[in-house]
Amino acid sequence: MMLESDLLYAFVKKEDRLKPVAERVIQQVAEGRHGTVHASREVLHELYYVSMHEGVTLDQYITRAASLTAIPNLVFLPTTHEVDLLALTLMKQYRLSSIFDAYHAATALNQDPDHTMVSTDHVYEKIPGLNLVHPEKLVNPKLKTT
Repeated sequence: MMLESDLLYAFVKKEDRLKPVAERVIQQVAEGRHGTVHASREVLHELYYVSMHEGVTLDQYITRAASLTAIPNLVFLPTTHEVDLLALTLMKQYRLSSIFDAYHAATALNQDPDHTMVSTDHVYEKIPGLNLVHPEKLVNPKLKTT
């Protein structure tokens, strides 16, 4: 299972519509309820750009990145040339506009054993072989999401 940037960014922000769910999911991850959970290392790059755009200082961003990389049972998967090429291919084949979405999808397909992405981003629904799980489903399995 992989956590996408929307969930991780909500976790480190002071306010976000997804923050309550993100906090519960991260608590579950830290407690080991999902075994080893993954994230693409590209999350850290994406969150850097979003943070800078929002006016976050570099010191504040370093604190955010450090808090994410310190979450127990969360492993950041490295980028490989296979992931690079797959990300670019996914962009072309499925008309993905975000290189970061492409990297997250490519990492899930190439390096995550169950090819599952936890995200609110519906762009992942169009990629065959990738299983999309809404974060709310992890904290409330009976919930029906669209």
